[in-house]
Amino acid sequence: MLVSSCGEYGKLLKSTDFELKKEKAKEFYEDGQYVKASELLAMVLTRYRATEEAEELNWMNAQCSYKLNDFLIAGTYFKTFSEMYPFGKNAEEANYMSALCDYKMSPRAELDQSNTMNAIEGFTLFINKFPSSERVADAQRLIKVLEERLVEKSYLSAKIYYDMDQYKAARVALDNSLKEYPETKYREEMMYLKLNSVFLYAEKSIAGKQKERYQSALDEYYSFKEEFPESIYNKEVEKIYQLTGKYLK
Repeated sequence: MLVSSCGEYGKLLKSTDFELKKEKAKEFYEDGQYVKASELLAMVLTRYRATEEAEELNWMNAQCSYKLNDFLIAGTYFKTFSEMYPFGKNAEEANYMSALCDYKMSPRAELDQSNTMNAIEGFTLFINKFPSSERVADAQRLIKVLEERLVEKSYLSAKIYYDMDQYKAARVALDNSLKEYPETKYREEMMYLKLNSVFLYAEKSIAGKQKERYQSALDEYYSFKEEFPESIYNKEVEKIYQLTGKYLK
């Protein structure tokens, strides 16, 4: 039966009966056989481009790629579909799915976040375009997830300078990250790393520059204490204060 089935499918691929291929593509799609459906759809789409069935066939084609976890291709198909059929019955879902494909390709925070930003833009456009959609709540929730990933990326990118003992660069990077994401869950740690970066930079500076840089460390200390009076870093922070005060005296 298996050999017979494969033989019949092989004959179908070679057939010039596009109507048969189209109907079989629909059958395979309904049965969840997305690889076969996708192969057949690729053969018939151009033939039915200007027909009433084109919208349905293009929709199935995009869904096949998504079901096969080929999110790069699926995202392209959904975006093209939404542009070709902006008032079609699947237009709303196509816009959402286009952004969802970018979301699916969004990597962990350590890696490039281009897909993350694309997904945020896509979901934002979807919300603006379909404000009454039932999917708006999901889009908003996923935007928050993606924004947290960007926050973590910013945090890790700034922290790497600190870990490499590049304290001047660390201070700048940490400061920029805190300005861009002031409500970050890493704020307390980043404020501490910024304070310690300024202190260690002063400590390693030439004598002629130390007074000014220790004063900057003292300013950072007061800012930190004002915002986090009961910080988990209090022991380390007080040590910085004492050493800084000792030098300035």
